[in-house]
Amino acid sequence: MLIVLDTNVLVSGLLNPNGPPGRIVDLVLSGRLRLAFDDRVLSEYAEVLARPRLGIRSDLARDVLAYLSYSGESVMAGPMCPELEARLPDPDDAAFLEVALASGAAALVTGNIAHFADASARCGLTLLTPREFLTWWAAQG
Repeated sequence: MLIVLDTNVLVSGLLNPNGPPGRIVDLVLSGRLRLAFDDRVLSEYAEVLARPRLGIRSDLARDVLAYLSYSGESVMAGPMCPELEARLPDPDDAAFLEVALASGAAALVTGNIAHFADASARCGLTLLTPREFLTWWAAQG
């Protein structure tokens, strides 16, 4: 199954492998889920994982990014309509929404539902928290 993973879920999953984000990261790293991304998404992952205050080992960040690049699906995601982009509280979130739409991902998984709610409703995109995603994923069989 192809999904888009917001940076906050990836970071949370690496910092705390016991919660729902950690379970999702495990599913990705085991090959049971695949991530859709573009250069902007990978760049944000790399920039955030390198933040010293997070304490994520650089070798772990490097290995995770390499695996995501190798195992995921790189897409060419163009700009969405300005009306939707203007509704995003954080302009950097546009990349995740655009990748989800361009890739036909099954879901965009984020800890910041409010950031995407209006735009995803208008685009018909499945938007789920990590906990909601795990329940939904398990029901897919």
